[in-house]
Amino acid sequence: MSGNESRAKAPTAHSTTSREDAHAPVEKIDFDDYSADYDALLRESTKLYADDSEYFARYKVDLIRNAIRRPIARVLEYGCGTGRNIAYLQAAFPDAEIVGTDVSAASLRVAAEANPRALFEVEREGLDLGAFDIIFVASVFHHIPPVERPAVMATLAGRLAHGGSIDIFEHNPFNPVTRRIVSSCPFDADAVLLKPAELRALFRGAGLDLQRQSYCLFVPPKLSWLLPLEKHLGWLPLGGQYWVSAGQAR
Repeated sequence: MSGNESRAKAPTAHSTTSREDAHAPVEKIDFDDYSADYDALLRESTKLYADDSEYFARYKVDLIRNAIRRPIARVLEYGCGTGRNIAYLQAAFPDAEIVGTDVSAASLRVAAEANPRALFEVEREGLDLGAFDIIFVASVFHHIPPVERPAVMATLAGRLAHGGSIDIFEHNPFNPVTRRIVSSCPFDADAVLLKPAELRALFRGAGLDLQRQSYCLFVPPKLSWLLPLEKHLGWLPLGGQYWVSAGQAR
């Protein structure tokens, strides 16, 4: 499924490969090319699951808001793209400073125009933003070459405030509908899906403690009367996406 569907890293192009092969070179997507029509492409790609692509942004932010009981002063969305999640983060954490970063400057210009109260920065090596209580990452890691993922996780861990959490949502490679959506999405051409075990290993490698893991997005919004069942299905590896959260080791 797609939520924000943005990206953390977008190196220059290499040769293409199957999305199943995490070790072969991949032709990287330049998201500047999609900044103007990103929303339309996302709606087209996800209509198999939901007519309203904003559903995914609301859904994931609501999950985090309902799970967190501690005071939140600063929130970072890493790989925020055109800012689809930013307004929902602001509504969920109205007293917090919301910051979005991305490697796509063109996407950030769209995000800043739509969300004037948030702060946006181009993601780059050595960027110092201070510490955050929540670092929210929605459908980003599958765009990061596997060899670069540990360094990205280390960067995120270095931005985490004491007692804070990194909350990452990723496509579930076990779900056939998700795989179909990814295969048809033009800006997922470089996607190398990762299993929850890999994400847990990345957290551990960055010295972080796992706080929760849950599968999500089981029920399409057209079957909203079944949505209350989702809170009982987090253990079942059939959701469209999964959510893993971790914090600093105690």
